[in-house]
Amino acid sequence: MIAPLPPEALVLQTDRLRLRPWTMQDSDFAHEILTDARVMKYVKGEPMTTDAVAAHLSDAERRGAGGRIGIWCAEIRATGERIGDGVLTPIPIEGDDVDWSQVVPDRYPTDQIEVGYLLKPAAWGQGYATEICKRLLRFGFEMTELSQIVACTDPDNLASQHVLRKSGLRDCGTARAYSETVAWFEITRAEWAAQAAQAPHQLPSGSPG
Repeated sequence: MIAPLPPEALVLQTDRLRLRPWTMQDSDFAHEILTDARVMKYVKGEPMTTDAVAAHLSDAERRGAGGRIGIWCAEIRATGERIGDGVLTPIPIEGDDVDWSQVVPDRYPTDQIEVGYLLKPAAWGQGYATEICKRLLRFGFEMTELSQIVACTDPDNLASQHVLRKSGLRDCGTARAYSETVAWFEITRAEWAAQAAQAPHQLPSGSPG
């Protein structure tokens, strides 16, 4: 049995952002970003329909492994403005979506865990994506039993590949995920610890969760 983390340990701070677990109160924001063709270009290739977003919302608030696995809403600390999300979720190999049946309170998913993000266009190009990924990697290696975290992007999404490299993940070429050939990235617990030891001042600030 995995001991659940208290709610306050799931609220993660960076210098500029607050990451908090996604809730149904964020449904309006989900519709805003998931139906935006610019946001979804490299995710599903096209925006989600209103019905698809509605069906997704109940899964989006699921949390696994005592709260450690799931989706966080990213908001600007100074204003509370929601700008996107960050995820630690199981990555599908043959399938076009997360297997949400693996996201249950008392155990870790069997699929590998990926770090990822979505941002609304107004927040692009300001370093928020790297801030989200670095904070979730820190949480993933400090507060979970994960030995490795992975990530993937569309092979043409060079901007996201740059974000993942800046976040400390290792470029592993191409692999299979989401039933497609993707650009694949990995980082192990040992690699993350070595990076953190070399540049401790660069660790995202805020709560240790």
